[in-house]
Amino acid sequence: MKICSVCVLPETFPGIRFDAEGVCSHCQGFSGKREAREGEKEEYRKRFHSLLDSLFRDGRIRNGSYDILMAYSGGKDSTYTMALLMKRYGLRVLAVSFDNGFLSGTAVENIRRVTDGLGIDHLSFKPRWELLKTIFRTSAERELYAPKSLERASTICTSCMGLVKSVCMKMAVEMSIPLIGYGWSPGQAPLHSALMRNNPSLVRMAQQAVLTPLRAVAGSEVDAYFLTDRHYALPERFPYNVHPMAWEPYREKSILDGIRELGWTAPRDTDSNSTNCLLNAYANEVHLRRYRFHPYAMEIASMVRAGVMERSEGYRKIYGAQPEGMIREVREKLGVACP
Repeated sequence: MKICSVCVLPETFPGIRFDAEGVCSHCQGFSGKREAREGEKEEYRKRFHSLLDSLFRDGRIRNGSYDILMAYSGGKDSTYTMALLMKRYGLRVLAVSFDNGFLSGTAVENIRRVTDGLGIDHLSFKPRWELLKTIFRTSAERELYAPKSLERASTICTSCMGLVKSVCMKMAVEMSIPLIGYGWSPGQAPLHSALMRNNPSLVRMAQQAVLTPLRAVAGSEVDAYFLTDRHYALPERFPYNVHPMAWEPYREKSILDGIRELGWTAPRDTDSNSTNCLLNAYANEVHLRRYRFHPYAMEIASMVRAGVMERSEGYRKIYGAQPEGMIREVREKLGVACP
């Protein structure tokens, strides 16, 4: 298989082209943009400071209990982001974890140790297992979402993250929390989404793109996890999304060193692209078999291209050996036969 000589994208990635030197079209388009991105990052940092000043100046809005709801998976990036939001920006955080039935035991302990150590309130939300099992099994069997979404995530992860984001949005609206924090890495979400006010009409469209297929799979029971007309009638309560890792310096070693001081321990029971989820390896394997490229390829390639990850490390994450035993255990738990 041909793989870009600069990043890690393979020839099987949709629409990709290579020049005579083996450089992919994505890297060719990025050439010379790294320096400009640094200026854009500084601009988003300033915007965030201005937003905090406008929201919380003279105690405005702080009539509620929390400044920000943190979507907290217990993984390295969300742990680092949550600590950053609390310590550097002085925000009162409510951590919310979504238990998909496949949380690593180490991740569960990390969540407890970190939230206790930082003195952060924490809520854990777990939908009933049979519903999750139906959603994940069907996501492994057939495609549910738009083809473009497949370039950045597996169908299983899109289903899971759709539920996560919807539950967090619903809670933030109901509790009048003005910010939702996400621990996206620089490759997971574009810079322009680093700080964004949620528009009710756009949120409705995005949620319907996930809700409609999930309703077809699991019935109207999934409606409980999504916003209703009652929520959309409260546009003034719709929060801002923020993922500070888009503008903050990102080096995995520095992040790991920092969160170890919080009591965080690296799990040994997850794959090379997750530090919290046991389902991830199976989701990747299904995607690879179906589409012949790794669902993390775009994310990792973007980080290599931006200079925040060495190509050798990115190559290992995408093309290194994966835990077959873990994949087998997930199949057994879901009741899925080997392909």
